[in-house]
Amino acid sequence: MSDQVLSAGSLAAIFAGVENPKDAWKDPVLQVLLVKKIEAQGNTPQRYRIVLSDGLHFTQGMVATQINHIFAEGNIDKGSIIRLPEFGTGKVKEKSVLIVLAVEHLSEYGNPEKIGDPKQVTPESATELAEQKRSAQATSTSNFYGNKPANAPRAGPSAGPSRPAAAKSSRGGPAVSPIEGLSPYQNRWTIKARCIHKGDIKRWSNQNRDGKLFAITLMDQTGEIKATGFNDQCDALYDVFQEGSVYYISKCKVQIAKRQFSNVDNDYELTFERDSEVQKAEDEDDIPMPKYNFVTLQDLQNTEKDAVVDVIAVVKEIGDASTITSQKSQKSFTKREVSVVDNTGYDVKLTVWNKYAETFEVPLESVVAFKGVKVSDFGGRSLSMMNSSTMQVDPDLEEAHTLKGWFDGEGRGANYSSHQGLNTGQSMTGGKPSVYKTIQQATDENLGLSDTPDFYNLKATISYIKTDNLSYPACKTEGCNKKIIELETGSWRCEKCKVNWPEPDWRYILTCSVYDHTGQSWLNVFDDAGKIIMAATAGDLHSMQEYDESSYEGTLKKAIAQTWIFRVRAKMDTYNDQQRVRNHVMSAQKADYSAESRRLVGILTLY
Repeated sequence: MSDQVLSAGSLAAIFAGVENPKDAWKDPVLQVLLVKKIEAQGNTPQRYRIVLSDGLHFTQGMVATQINHIFAEGNIDKGSIIRLPEFGTGKVKEKSVLIVLAVEHLSEYGNPEKIGDPKQVTPESATELAEQKRSAQATSTSNFYGNKPANAPRAGPSAGPSRPAAAKSSRGGPAVSPIEGLSPYQNRWTIKARCIHKGDIKRWSNQNRDGKLFAITLMDQTGEIKATGFNDQCDALYDVFQEGSVYYISKCKVQIAKRQFSNVDNDYELTFERDSEVQKAEDEDDIPMPKYNFVTLQDLQNTEKDAVVDVIAVVKEIGDASTITSQKSQKSFTKREVSVVDNTGYDVKLTVWNKYAETFEVPLESVVAFKGVKVSDFGGRSLSMMNSSTMQVDPDLEEAHTLKGWFDGEGRGANYSSHQGLNTGQSMTGGKPSVYKTIQQATDENLGLSDTPDFYNLKATISYIKTDNLSYPACKTEGCNKKIIELETGSWRCEKCKVNWPEPDWRYILTCSVYDHTGQSWLNVFDDAGKIIMAATAGDLHSMQEYDESSYEGTLKKAIAQTWIFRVRAKMDTYNDQQRVRNHVMSAQKADYSAESRRLVGILTLY
């Protein structure tokens, strides 16, 4: 019966990327496939390395030194069945491992031969099996072996709002699922949706390879969703999609949405894959056109800088297209300024970029609905189209008909006001302003998504510091800082400098969760700022972790709930065809509440 006691699927759940591995599975029961003692070397204590299996997968593990004596007794050996009431995850030489913090030997099961045919757990298998498990738990809260993961989703209505089922197309097409019904736990679905936005192809280059992508926004009667195609899918599908057309789409990957890259209101997003199917729909009448939430040009004075809004206005003037070159990236961009007016009596400059600027063939005095444009304080208030913005010329909307009638009747010869003088972006001390952002502002303004990094100041409080990878062993050669590897002799080797060191220079690579009154974010902190935040060097903290656990935990505890002014560098990177914004802390200083008060008073005097 020992084969039935193993917590099958537990390792996949634990390594599926949850923030706290113990939330993925409570007290997993595993089989020991290998126990290996690693002798002490220099200042490094004796350790035990183990291989553990749940019958489906196996993983490498390390035993915490405080329970070395349990394994030293020799009772837990190859084939033993153990329960882990306390455990964590970590990285050893870039590989994920299970850290055993407490163990219970289930000796009644003896030492059977290897149970099942376990495969090594990988990030892909962990994610896939964890999703299958969560899907199965929608109808059964316990698995075959009777184990019940903590926080298991409940079956039935309590799991949340029910999602609409697929419906047969009214005109003979395939069975259609609504966009709001998509989730990662569905295997077969087809949506019928209108492409309401198609972005330009973006290219990237890093140390590993070059790549490209494009993104579109799709909409049906129930909502919107973002879809992205990388590399081969970018080549195959970019010309297929046209803004305004309707398509049947199936066999895409559904995953959790990365809100920092999109303003689309959906918890999920799609990624086109090799087997994805896209077919243009001939019948489009049942799919609505984009929905708007218009702000008048006058009300822009009450709209926060960098907000994203919808506006509808009459095109009064069209400037010439011009090309500008980014000083940092040396990339060229095409821009064109357009003057728009509405029946509130205001004239506002709106800038269009790249493909919209190059192909702007909108007739003068047309009514244009702009969706998702960014508010700037240049010239008091102005507008700018972003990559995700769209525009519709002479739309069949009540607001457009009203605006057209007003302009033909009195607007053509009217005098207009501007927002000139409404400028809240000035520095109180002159010179280049220090830009402060809240966490929500940084997200809403898509900081880090441009070709060049965005820099801003963030006043935030540390709520959590990940402890599985606080520092790394670095080369001591001045200016190198590359990670070095430990040799069997106990010395450390830098492959770049071709030098051996008796010990490394430990350097911080902290990952901190911070919060302010608007939300939560993750920051990456390197050595210079890390020493200030932790009030200790990375080497000292590493020594505490190995030999003085009480001091180690005390140092970490002191760093929590501390408020800092962070200088943040936000930059997008791409890894494994996945985009994300990394927020790197350039510097950190304690909040000076007197100076902060003066800064806030200065801002208030501008209104």
